[in-house]
Amino acid sequence: MPLAPDLVDMLLTPPATPHECPDVEAWWPRHRGTVQRWSIPIERAIAGGALADRTGWAFASGYQAALRALVPSLPDDTIAAMCVTEEAGNQPKAIRSTIGDAGAGRLRLDGSKRWTTLGPASGLLLVAAVDARGPTTGRPQIRVATVPTGAAGVSLEPMPDTRFVPEVPHARVRFEGVDLQAQALLPGDGYDIYVKPFRSIEDTLVSAAVLAYLLAESRRRGWARGWSERALATLLAFSELAGMDARAASTHLLLAGTLAWAHALFDEASALFAQGPQDASARRWERDATLTQVAGTARTQRAARAWERYDAKIADAD
Repeated sequence: MPLAPDLVDMLLTPPATPHECPDVEAWWPRHRGTVQRWSIPIERAIAGGALADRTGWAFASGYQAALRALVPSLPDDTIAAMCVTEEAGNQPKAIRSTIGDAGAGRLRLDGSKRWTTLGPASGLLLVAAVDARGPTTGRPQIRVATVPTGAAGVSLEPMPDTRFVPEVPHARVRFEGVDLQAQALLPGDGYDIYVKPFRSIEDTLVSAAVLAYLLAESRRRGWARGWSERALATLLAFSELAGMDARAASTHLLLAGTLAWAHALFDEASALFAQGPQDASARRWERDATLTQVAGTARTQRAARAWERYDAKIADAD
């Protein structure tokens, strides 16, 4: 979809001094006030990034927008968090958390999650767990349940600050006999419909949000207009990608190409920050730029599998 003119205006005419948000308590109301003007997740991600005062909150805005692109019914007044990864990883066979039958039409959730972004500040968790009511052979059947963090049996343990974007909190989460209604389960296969596509959705919206933050910084710092023009064009590409099927091989290849453009702009931004005033924003970017490299191996593998599908079609045609 095209970038809305008022969104482009926001990107190109940012406030001279962004509103400072030192912690999640300051960021969240600022984020909510920003995104209420837009209903489409990619626009919310870009708007949140454009008004962020640092990479961490651009990331957080993109992350919240990505969750609502995945599950549009999520409430806007609550911080949500995805809970997938466990001690052994995030593949179906690595997930040990379970959803069982508690009788009388109720369900029981047990297990733990190792890494939950924004967990300590969240009000609602999307929890991937094995459906213990299903077959015991083959790939475990994964379902995703919506769980309030205040529910009985849910406990969160804040984790130490990360080396980059330390303002964004993380938590370990435990579920001990958490009572759920059947309606808490999202429809369909939790892994194929939610966990797998979320990786691409998150890459798209978070990268767009971080690039929007940098575009606002470029305007404040007087970077070359050519950089800003390429950033705008890349944001348009992310906007188009956000409307495509996140599970399609073609989307994975288009995303790989768009991310390559974005990462080139990220690298240039690092050099431009280094050449300018070494203020708090410049120092934070130097600290936080590593965020853009996280999950790079997974992205490469995703694109390689997509290419394999097209290569197989050529081989079959021969």
